[in-house]
Amino acid sequence: QVQLVESGGGLVQAGGSLRLSCAASGRIFSINAMGWYRQAPGKQRELVAGITISGSTNYADSVKGRFTISRDNAKNTVYLQMNSLKPEDTAVYYCKLDCTYYIGTSLRRGDYWGQGTQVTVSS
Repeated sequence: QVQLVESGGGLVQAGGSLRLSCAASGRIFSINAMGWYRQAPGKQRELVAGITISGSTNYADSVKGRFTISRDNAKNTVYLQMNSLKPEDTAVYYCKLDCTYYIGTSLRRGDYWGQGTQVTVSS
């Protein structure tokens, strides 16, 4: 019922920048929140940044001041601008959507995950 398409990952040198995008589509009634998580090899998935439909944001301490999350409500899209990247930012980055969606004429609330996009920062 709901699809997420991520883009923008890649290879960058330390100190560089990348911008991730995640577009949601499907039978969405409303979006409650969107966020970015990451998972490095051998580590648990962790929250990087989140944003509510009203625009409230939160960040992991490790990315504060370097990453910025934003959203375009009209396009159901969330972005993650990553500046001053460090090798320890290397991970697969996942978009997460908390939304209310249609099943037939009924509404359900649920979480959806993107397929993940690789970010590699070389030293």
